[in-house]
Amino acid sequence: MLALTPEEITAIKLSLRVATLAMAASLPFGIAMAWVLARTRFYGRPLLNALVLLPLVLPPVVTGYVLLLLFGRQGPIGHFLDEHFGIVLAFRWTGAALACAIMGFPLMVRAMQISLEAVDRRVEQAAATLGANPLFVFFTVTLPLILPGVIAGAILSFARAMGEFGATITFVSNIPGETQTLPTLIYTFTQLPGGEAGALRLTLISVVISLGAILLSEAFVKRVQKTLGAK
Repeated sequence: MLALTPEEITAIKLSLRVATLAMAASLPFGIAMAWVLARTRFYGRPLLNALVLLPLVLPPVVTGYVLLLLFGRQGPIGHFLDEHFGIVLAFRWTGAALACAIMGFPLMVRAMQISLEAVDRRVEQAAATLGANPLFVFFTVTLPLILPGVIAGAILSFARAMGEFGATITFVSNIPGETQTLPTLIYTFTQLPGGEAGALRLTLISVVISLGAILLSEAFVKRVQKTLGAK
């Protein structure tokens, strides 16, 4: 029961690759969006905040179908990327990363936004009065202060990507060796006679990976907070 088949190993590796790419690619956008939502006031801000959180409340299948309409070969964005850059996302593992990034984006942004709102603005203002430009203040003062939130948001996004199923299977299908991730392979096992052992095996692995990610996040956050407290 404990021995993994080549198919299972491939799915685990693909899930880790997809989740890592989804987290890394969305991280700078998450920080920027969190800053916009936490620090700016403009007409339409509530709508922007709602759009960011929308993947949390929409059925994942709907998100996947919208991605298929937009990024499929015949979709406006997908056709443009394919024709001009030769980039195809639908039914590719990179498309799975895109779907996972979108599904985990609200969790990432929310964690960072809360951290930004908790920062004492007087610290930033003090740095600005010393002649530092806003970009320098952000990278040397604000970012270190919100680092626990950034780490927490990144890990939440990673864990969400590891468990993504609905949007992924709708956008990129369930192709062994190409788009078959851990959740989609578990689903495949549940549909096969005698697949219970494989499904249980991969479920336990999913729990271990997700739990490990959360514990690692907590350890990083505590270490950062301890370092900042020492300063």
